[in-house]
This record gives sequence, structure tokens and C-alpha cells, in this order.
Amino acid sequence: MVKVDELDKKILEMISCNARLPFKDVAAECGVSRAAVHQRVQHLIDAGVIIGSGFHVEPSCLGYNTCTYVGITLEKGSMYKSVVAEFEKIPEIVECHFTTGPYTMLIKLYARDNAHLMTLLNDRLQEIDGVVSTETLISLRQSIKKEVPIAGGHSEPKAISLDEA
Repeated sequence: MVKVDELDKKILEMISCNARLPFKDVAAECGVSRAAVHQRVQHLIDAGVIIGSGFHVEPSCLGYNTCTYVGITLEKGSMYKSVVAEFEKIPEIVECHFTTGPYTMLIKLYARDNAHLMTLLNDRLQEIDGVVSTETLISLRQSIKKEVPIAGGHSEPKAISLDEA
């Protein structure tokens, strides 16, 4: 179990809003040294609380104008790992989830246009062994994209278990 205290939460809240924020600015806002912020962030990375950083590229700027969610039904749930291995070979797939409900899996992909999407569906996804059916939902617009709340909310856990996160 990783303890995330109030200082960690304040640091996480600041850097999750702007990952390029200099540690000296975070330190000044939090009332601690830059070295303390660096140590805290490194500890949160090592503990798996912070799982990535980087720049997000707008897909449409690269010619990917169609964001699509595809519900996948597998012949058997146990085929999940082999299907995921095949999905990893398709660069347009950016997310894959093993789900409950009407689908075995849910993926998110980007296509250049509807013709490209049709090729991905018919010639790539539906040709994978174990894929029984697909259902396609095209996103018209992304209205919200954010991280989970760091501070506040209705219930505020005192610690985060890496096994549960």
C-alpha cells in the first residue's frame, strides 16, 4: 500500500494539470524545496502512482479524423490474450479493455476517414481468430477528457493500494 499524503496530492494536482510546470514553481506553491518535490515525484513514479508523462498529440493534426469505439465479442473469453497480441500490431488501436457487459472487449481506434475505418474493421479486426463480431460507435466529438480527481470528492481515501489501483 502506497501512502499518498496531502503534499503528494497537491503536487499531483499541479503536475497533472500541467506536466511541464517547473518543479521550482511547484515547490514555491507547496512551501517546500525543489529537491523535496523532485524526491516526492520520483517516489510516486517508482511506486506506480504516476504512470506516465509526455505530450498528447491531436490525432486530427496527423490526418486521423475518425475516433471510433468498437465492441468486440470473442468466441471464448480465454482468447483475450491472443487477440490483444494481434491488436497490438494495429497502430490505429490506441486503447483496449477487457470488459463486462455485452462485449468481451472494447477498443478505441483512430482512422483517417470512413473508408479507412471500414478497411480496419473488415480486413484487420474481423479477420483475427476468435473475433466473432464487432459493433462500431463513431465519436462525433470528445466533450470531456480529464484525470481522476486527486483531492476532494465525496470520499477521500487516505492511501492507494497498487493492487487495487
